[in-house]
Formats: sequence, structure tokens, C-alpha cells
Amino acid sequence: MANVCVVVGGGSGIGLAAAKCMPKDKIIVISGRTLKKLEGAIEELKALGYEAYAKTCDTSDRESVRELALYAASLGSVKNVINSAGVSPAMKGTQEGILRINALGTVYVNQEFSKVMEAGSVIVDVASNSAYVLPSFLINKKVYALAETDEALFLKKLVKKSNLAKGEYQRKGFAYSLSKNFVVWYAQKCAFEYGKNGIRVVSLSPGLIATDMGNLEKEEGGMLIPFSAEERMGKPEELGFALATVADERNGYLAGVDVLCDGGSTNGMKCFKKKRK
Repeated sequence: MANVCVVVGGGSGIGLAAAKCMPKDKIIVISGRTLKKLEGAIEELKALGYEAYAKTCDTSDRESVRELALYAASLGSVKNVINSAGVSPAMKGTQEGILRINALGTVYVNQEFSKVMEAGSVIVDVASNSAYVLPSFLINKKVYALAETDEALFLKKLVKKSNLAKGEYQRKGFAYSLSKNFVVWYAQKCAFEYGKNGIRVVSLSPGLIATDMGNLEKEEGGMLIPFSAEERMGKPEELGFALATVADERNGYLAGVDVLCDGGSTNGMKCFKKKRK
């Protein structure tokens, strides 16, 4: 049976870059909300020698995610799932929309794909170094747990908390940070739940990356760049390789942790205070 790698949010950016770093003996399935974008990505992958397929998916809709998981399983054994789907503060949408896609979308992907995956497989959830900017007193794991039991209350409480910020971008940025902090926590939670079935779960937190999404955020959200070791944004191909490496089955002991891949900016800000003029 063929092995399948699914990249959720693989139509562009770091998701597509990750797909291009996967072994060519695997069937690649990429998903996203826009079929036209996916078709262009499939052409790129096929030109590189991959057997690749596109499937539209809205990660804020559990049924849509379930259909994607079943489709991928119909092609072979699902070995790798990289969930890079997400929205950022500068994109159109609301605080609730950010939380639905980034946070609840992660719940749906992990739960629905774990049903069709077997021992020796891996789920990689993409978080963000924004997960690390929140003071600990703003993080309530009891509220996070509501994502699996009471979605409406989960959203209500996190939207209310994000409303503490002043300004529309700041409120959306707060919701974004909460959503990505949740992803880090939820990936760890799933690692210990799914590990007994041989399914490895890990998260990876990029810094600001020079993709379409990253460039939208650069003006408002680029404050961490001066703190990075090389004082630059990351490149999509760098994050693609990192994701593919983390998702590789040979990395079998890497589970239940977050891989912080942000050029050192988080440590630069918190530990070394290396902001330069």
C-alpha cells in the first residue's frame, strides 16, 4: 500500500514548501480553501516528480476535515499530516474566525486524522512564536480544554480575553497569540493520547516568514525581527525543510514538544535583550 503525506494548507507558503521536501515515493495530498491555488501547487509538485492530488478543505468545518481524512486514506496509508492551515491578524476576518481556523481547526485535524492513521505515523501542527509572547497569567488551560467539550464557550471566553487589547489589529493579534498558544498545548495533549497507538504528535512554531501571509504581518507584527540572531525573516524553503524533517518517520522520538524555529527571536527578546538600533 502506498504511503500518503497530507499537507493541510499546502497550496502556498510553508505548507507547499514542506510538500516539496517530502520523499518522492509518497503520495502528496494538499488541501486548502481555494481550488485554483491548489491546482497551481499540484502542477508545481508534479513537475518535480511527485504524485500529488488536491482536495479543498475548510479547517473550521469538522465535516470538511473528515472528508479530507477519508479521501487521503482512500489513496493509501496516511503516514504524515502537516497542518499548516491558518490565518493571521492582518488578514480579513474576526477574532472568532482566527480562533475557529487556528485553534478548533487543529482539534478537527488531529481528531479526524488520528482515526485513519496507524502506528508509525505523525501529525505536525504548525503554531507560531507568537505563542510565546503571552504572560503566563493570561493562559488558562481549563479554558483550552473546553475546545473538546464546549466549542461555543471556548470561543466566547477567548474572544472576551482578546478584547482586553486596544485597537482592532491588537485584538486580532491577541486572539492569534491565544490560538497559537492553544496549538502548542493541544499538540502536546494529543501526543500523550495518541502515543499509545503509535501516532507521534509534535508542533512547530515559526517566526515571521517571507510568505504572502508573513509580508502582510511585517509592518505591524515585525517587532521580533531585530531580536533574531541574523535580524531577518525566515525563508519559506527553510521552514518547509524544518517541517518535513520533523514529520519524517525517522524522527520517531520527537513527540510532545514544540520545535521553536524562529531564528532565535524569542530567546533574543526574552534572554539576551539584543535589540539593535
